[in-house]
Amino acid sequence: MLAYAMSSSTRLGRISTILRMETTETNPRKDYFQYAHNDSCKFSRWTAKECYQYMSARPWQKVNDFYAEMVQGRVSLSDLFRKELLQTCAVHDDTEIIEDIHENDIDSAPAKDRTGRWARVTFKVLLSYHGGSFQGWQKQPGLNTVQGIVERSLGKFVDEKKTQLLNEKNLPIEGCVVVAGRTDKGVTAFQQVCSFYTWRKDVKPQDIKSTINDAAPGKINAISVTEVSREFHPNFSAKWRRYLYVFPFNDGKEAELSSQVEKDLNEHDYTFTLDNGLHDYKDQIEAGNKPTRFEVSKVNQLLSQLEGLIRFIVSGYDVIQIRSCYYRDIECHFSPNKFGPPTECFVFHARATEAILPCTQAGSETKIMCIELVANRFLRKMVRVLVATAVREAAAGAEEDALLKLMDATCRRATAPPSPPDGLCLVDVGYTDFDKKICFIS
Repeated sequence: MLAYAMSSSTRLGRISTILRMETTETNPRKDYFQYAHNDSCKFSRWTAKECYQYMSARPWQKVNDFYAEMVQGRVSLSDLFRKELLQTCAVHDDTEIIEDIHENDIDSAPAKDRTGRWARVTFKVLLSYHGGSFQGWQKQPGLNTVQGIVERSLGKFVDEKKTQLLNEKNLPIEGCVVVAGRTDKGVTAFQQVCSFYTWRKDVKPQDIKSTINDAAPGKINAISVTEVSREFHPNFSAKWRRYLYVFPFNDGKEAELSSQVEKDLNEHDYTFTLDNGLHDYKDQIEAGNKPTRFEVSKVNQLLSQLEGLIRFIVSGYDVIQIRSCYYRDIECHFSPNKFGPPTECFVFHARATEAILPCTQAGSETKIMCIELVANRFLRKMVRVLVATAVREAAAGAEEDALLKLMDATCRRATAPPSPPDGLCLVDVGYTDFDKKICFIS
């Protein structure tokens, strides 16, 4: 009996070995290599691992604390920009533009004498939530998400017909919320826009606002709730989205490129020749002496080149190509491309500036870099990839059109890995034509 058991286990072991061999032959192991940059900064540019380590070493907890107080209404995004500390950039107060952004004919109050499917009442909800307290927006089983909490809280406003239908299917009584843009785990929202509809006539905007605020006090804040037309859609009706990325520095001097590194970047020619070999500077770079400081003004120059129509070619969920067409005021359109499903968007505004993170309960003021991006749409991780790549190129001393050249490489490995989500905030969503006067940085 023991011999039979041993022979059976031996046979099973051989079968599993054969299956592993067949799997290996069918799906060979993928070897990943660094992208082969050929420009003059290729030796001073961080690798993906070095970029990840540099980004992760920032004091992100200070940014999380600021965003938490912002959701609670203690501070505002405009507090980041103090005019006496800015040298070249102007900023605008966000409190003056909140109402203008969301005024539109599509948001007008609906008619009272509606019948049929037009009889339902649609509400637009302006939400503020702290990204560090949730596992993202999208509702997922077993996870604490913004959508899950909001929809559960709105279950009390569901009409009788839908309640009966949900009971028959043994589903929880929850509302259905449509959002302007789903945010990833850790991403904060200042004025996220979502909508909710019901056929009940006794629901008041103030009741919805109070219910949402009671669902997660201090973490989710319903700024306003208004009744809108049925044609309103938070996503499809939007004309632009604005993001702000807060990049904290470990000390006040980190944002300045040291004079010695700047001198080396300007004087050395990073070229490879068969006769003379590589310059000594390459050996120093490979020994771990890559630049770790950058100028914020350099990041601003790199990002400003992106304004205009750009094309994103998606592979899975990652951006592998972005191309700028250098023209303005053009309608976005779709066109077929062999690399994957194409998505073209228009970047209205891309700027960076230095600022000060206000003192919170946990510490003192911190010097930061703020990056403001406005476009009619964004892909998943797009803002974070742009931020990390711009910082990497600025530290390497790349030329002003470096981002454009990297985007033409049609390879995701040409850009840096996404920066941490802790610094990203969805500022607002616009339903009128974009006006640069509303920007924090100009």
